Amino acid sequence: MPINITMPALSPTMEEGNLSKWLVKEGDKVSPGDVIAEIETDKATMEVEAVDEGTVAKLVVPAGTEGVKVNALIAVLAAEGEDAGAAAKSGGGTAPAKAEAPKADAPKAEAPKAEAPKAEPAAAAAPKAEPAPVANGHATGERTFASPLARRIAKEAGVDVSAVTGTGPHGRVVKADVDAAIAGGGARAEPAAKAPAGAPAAAAPAVKAMSDDQVLKLFEPGSFELVPHDNMRKTIARRLVEAKSTIPHFYLTLDCELDALLALRTQINAAAPMKKTEKGDVPAYKLSVNDMVIKAMAMALKAVPDANASWTESAMVKHKHADVGVAVSIPGGLITPIIRHADEKTLSTISNEMKDLASRARSRKLKPEEYQGGTTAVSNLGMFGIKDFAAVINPPHATILAVGAGEERAVVKNGEIKIATVMSVTLSTDHRAVDGALGAELLVTFKRLIENPMGMLV
Repeated sequence: MPINITMPALSPTMEEGNLSKWLVKEGDKVSPGDVIAEIETDKATMEVEAVDEGTVAKLVVPAGTEGVKVNALIAVLAAEGEDAGAAAKSGGGTAPAKAEAPKADAPKAEAPKAEAPKAEPAAAAAPKAEPAPVANGHATGERTFASPLARRIAKEAGVDVSAVTGTGPHGRVVKADVDAAIAGGGARAEPAAKAPAGAPAAAAPAVKAMSDDQVLKLFEPGSFELVPHDNMRKTIARRLVEAKSTIPHFYLTLDCELDALLALRTQINAAAPMKKTEKGDVPAYKLSVNDMVIKAMAMALKAVPDANASWTESAMVKHKHADVGVAVSIPGGLITPIIRHADEKTLSTISNEMKDLASRARSRKLKPEEYQGGTTAVSNLGMFGIKDFAAVINPPHATILAVGAGEERAVVKNGEIKIATVMSVTLSTDHRAVDGALGAELLVTFKRLIENPMGMLV
């Protein structure tokens, strides 16, 4: 019996992936554990292993195919002793028909829309219920685009603005359209039924973004090129919209003096033992300021455990460990590998682990468990000279720390102006889980660790 190989779900959130490369060809024999393909997800390129033994009878999805849905048939194996040609026909021939079935059924789903006008003659006996011609996609439930003046006039006259044909730009309903509807006696809105006492108010219609066609019409033809979104960019866009739409962000900013930290960092790096490598003797570690920021953030969360949390609708998730995600820029987007139990690790361990994660992130070789989850995140743009910024929270985190550049500034100490190296940091919090006072306590604790870095060594 032929064995179907389907697109695997390589992470809990994966819905589709790109089949970037086949590592086998038709006729090859494979065993469990053999790597047969490379799949590109939104964050990484991962290898797919065979789980059955057999002969590759048919490669259903060609290498380089994008947007292959999870569980879609991608190849067929012939079991031991089975004819590969027969397996290809029986295994690979039936699955595509199933995959096409939704497309064939799609026109049936449109039938209610096409038959809707047939219901109008039955309502013709009641003149008040007779609708005016529908335009601008109103029949599909889309938001009606109308000028504020047109809406006000329509409301005062009892006219249903969604039933008015718009003649303005992109079908927008304007004053003249409403006046014409009033003069013609059509598009009258039915009196609204009184809602029972205590009933919740109806939700306002969602504001829709401009369509692709609407955006492109704003630019001169030939003055641009279209670059299709890859899976990573689609995921980043979806996650950012989710974060800003559902999380009430609250921001706290303060300045940290870095001179003591920089001095300690120099001492620690100078004391690093040497290790032998192919390139010769190199230091066993080399701390960066970002490594010390990761450690300080983790220790601050352990010192303020109520801030080490995630929000869910049913309960507050209180984390027992401080797992710090670190934003890493990679071609086409960014990814946030996670330093697990960062509060318990030494600075040298954090430094070496971060270098390894960042290197594999840029080559898209991270495993899902290395970038999913975490209890907070750090985003550092100081290396670009950015003074301060506010980062977007990455669900399910309740906090993210935005780190700016360390720079020399004039500060007042004991009534005298001194020069100090100062770094501005901004904490974004999910106000449902971490309110202002709790966020301030967390940030002040972080500042104390940065300005007294010996506390991170004990």
